Amino acid sequence: MNIQYYGHSCFKITTKPAGRATEDVVIFIDPFDKSIGLRPPQGQANIVLVSHDHSDHNNASALKGDPVVINTPGEYSIRGVNVTGIESFHDDKKGAERGNNTIFIIDSEDIKLCHLGDLGANLDSRDLEKINGIDILFVPVGGKYTIDGKVAGEIVRKIEPAMAIPMHYKIKGTNLDIADEKKFCNEMGNCPKEKTAKLNIKSKDLEEKNTEVVIMSVE
Repeated sequence: MNIQYYGHSCFKITTKPAGRATEDVVIFIDPFDKSIGLRPPQGQANIVLVSHDHSDHNNASALKGDPVVINTPGEYSIRGVNVTGIESFHDDKKGAERGNNTIFIIDSEDIKLCHLGDLGANLDSRDLEKINGIDILFVPVGGKYTIDGKVAGEIVRKIEPAMAIPMHYKIKGTNLDIADEKKFCNEMGNCPKEKTAKLNIKSKDLEEKNTEVVIMSVE
């Protein structure tokens, strides 16, 4: 499995499907438009996951290949990849301010990835039961429109993934009024000094990891 970061909350995941299929499956999560100051993601996609219908997360039209777009909670099986969407909120007032948000779990190659989207509040015990056994967690840390670095750290410790990847924070080129990743890193205490351009991961690589934080550079 290969993971690339495009900035904001957008990731490209290239994975081998289950069964007899041999072609890679390409998944994009939360593709953004140019309004945030970064170049929108481009390329072929088989599946696009959209956590909520805001322009900095729902730009599926930027991608080629007539992908299947999933933007609602539910259970899906597409091209040998299992996807689960879990309902959550984009704010701490049960969606009254910014609406709903879908958390996505991707299960492929014996790896479970969870993308929290624009989660706006801490997770309760009922949410955590649904998000169980996660290997790689993509967590927003920038605050204002999502949880901040402190709450993100609390959630990471509750879920205890093998690997945690922060997202939705201030990076070079973005014009969004959100914080950088430093508060999250201070909360976690184990952020690396070097950023990772691409992740090539196998399930066995995650077996001995204990909530390793990975900061990814933008493709």
